Amino acid sequence: MTTKNIVVVGAGYAGVAATKYMSKKLKKDHDVKITLIDRHSYHTMMTELHEVAGHRVEPTAIQYDLQHLFGRNKNVQLVTDTVTGIDKEKKTIQTKTGTYSFDYLLLGMGGEPNDFGTPGVKEHGFTIWSFEDALRIREHIEDTVAKAALEPDAEVRKAMLTFVVCGAGFTGIEMIGELVEWKERLAKDNKIDPDEFSLKVVEAMPTILNMLSRNDADKAVRYLEKKNVELVLNSPITEVAEDHISLKDGSTINTYTLIWSAGVRATSDAADFGLESARGQRLVANEYMEAKGYEDKNIYIIGDQSYYEEEPNKPTPQIVQAAEQTAHCAAANVVSAIKGDGQKHKFKSNYQGFMVSIGSKWGVAELFGKIHLSGFMAMIMKHIVNLKYFFDIRSGYYMFQYIMHEFFHIKDDRNVARGHSSRYGNVLWSVPLRIFYGLVWFVEAFKKIVGNGEVLKPSTWFGEGSWFTGNSVFPWTWDYAASATASTGSSAADAVGGASATVASTVASTSDVASAASGAGEAATNGAGEAAAQAAHFGLSYAYGEEPMAVLDKAPDWFSSIMKVFMPNMDVAMFFQKFMVFVEIGIALCLMAGLFTWLMSGTTIILVVMFCLSGMFFWVNIWFIPVAFALMNGSGRAVGLDRWVIPWIQKKLGNWWYGKPKSIYGDKNA
Repeated sequence: MTTKNIVVVGAGYAGVAATKYMSKKLKKDHDVKITLIDRHSYHTMMTELHEVAGHRVEPTAIQYDLQHLFGRNKNVQLVTDTVTGIDKEKKTIQTKTGTYSFDYLLLGMGGEPNDFGTPGVKEHGFTIWSFEDALRIREHIEDTVAKAALEPDAEVRKAMLTFVVCGAGFTGIEMIGELVEWKERLAKDNKIDPDEFSLKVVEAMPTILNMLSRNDADKAVRYLEKKNVELVLNSPITEVAEDHISLKDGSTINTYTLIWSAGVRATSDAADFGLESARGQRLVANEYMEAKGYEDKNIYIIGDQSYYEEEPNKPTPQIVQAAEQTAHCAAANVVSAIKGDGQKHKFKSNYQGFMVSIGSKWGVAELFGKIHLSGFMAMIMKHIVNLKYFFDIRSGYYMFQYIMHEFFHIKDDRNVARGHSSRYGNVLWSVPLRIFYGLVWFVEAFKKIVGNGEVLKPSTWFGEGSWFTGNSVFPWTWDYAASATASTGSSAADAVGGASATVASTVASTSDVASAASGAGEAATNGAGEAAAQAAHFGLSYAYGEEPMAVLDKAPDWFSSIMKVFMPNMDVAMFFQKFMVFVEIGIALCLMAGLFTWLMSGTTIILVVMFCLSGMFFWVNIWFIPVAFALMNGSGRAVGLDRWVIPWIQKKLGNWWYGKPKSIYGDKNA
């Protein structure tokens, strides 16, 4: 049986989508071999290039190895090479290293920036249409800012810190959004005032984001203006020089960084293939995505390279949705031809909406022509769409990597969760533990206020059984109570027994344990009762029916002696006792709110140790100590006030102690 060779050129969105589709549909056809050729060994998530260029994610975050994508597709062969020509009659393609024959050929080599012949763009501008472009922009900006920090000439320094994006489409606006966020880190690392940065978008049209409704686009305008981005509209660029750009109205903008995103055309690599082309060098395709004039050669054009007019003078847009849909159309026709079912599939677009992110936290989305989102929800929707893409190409591995890069491996709070999920700055998963821990403290403190009263009747609080009436519960103060009651004819033994019962009832973590401890205290004091006959059992969790064991049976003499110094009489002891209740409430509220979590956790450890030395703490609650240590790892910065309070304090204290840092001390710009 003769093997049918399908060759796909280009591993962009279109090439990957077509290859995945055909591999799945032709899985049982063992006489079919699919060859995917690309100049790189990886697929680049082009819609996220701005994230690499703007230093939000690491370069590998948008680079997906083709072996990971197609390793399980046994009918797919991967080739890293550059296609140099096509012999349409012999049905072969030439690459730099070899020749490949084909029965079906899908050309999806993508596009490249279109500078419209503007002088100086190639020499002095930075395009953003490839992985390499993103890295160049990233490195250039880092180098330029570092040099600007040491530049003594104010005018040159200003030009170096002026960053201009040409083009107000999706790519340009997303790029400027990344710069808005990145400038804070650049300023901090290079000891520059962030206000010295100047961000501009230059657009030849009078409006921005023209694929969106004006209402949605205007939301983006307001957001950019709020972030101090200058929109220079109705201003085509006529020339780009090393240190400035010239506009059509004769004005200039001094800058050393122009990022060009004003247009796209089909890759020039296909210019010599001898296929009919249209504007922007795009290759003309019919409604079946077949190359015009070569319908009998089984040559298909897909992705940004394809020029098919859905309506007169309205070709398919050069966006991801169109790339994938043209790929599916061509792939479906190849599958039908191989299977011999006689069906031919016409291209029918189904654009479900458009989304643009302006930085990591804010965006605009228009879905199905009637759903309009902005801000947080728009960003969530963009992430959902990106995750769906990985589902479509059947890559759970890169879906997981995407989640890690976008939500956890993020610095400087640059994600939709505003840093709360960041693995570097916060520990998100400790939040439930921190809140529960604070709640435990609050409940125990509140019980000491309510006493024998009713929770829903504040008028009954602070009475009998609370820590605000009677005598102190601290064991080193019992002799104070004994002396006081002896003078009124009461026995010292009864006084001590009452104090013991109070201690047990306030430190037990459950009502059952409190009752058992109270009974044991009274029985021990009176020297009778069945509770005294029941031995305490060691355990790290409460077992029903068992008497919990205290960490220490009684306070060591040395510790009691120290405490008596601080609490020399009952009045002082009662002051400390009442004060302790409010300390516990404060600890509880701070832990639940994530405020001063490190300090509160450290205080907790000290208090628990003191309770243990006082003979007032049980082994079943010893988990208080390891939990407190666990929460000292910055847990308050995840869904907590520490995320704002601690950096503010650090900044204020740092400026007060060291002074405000500068890139140059003593120069005229200082």
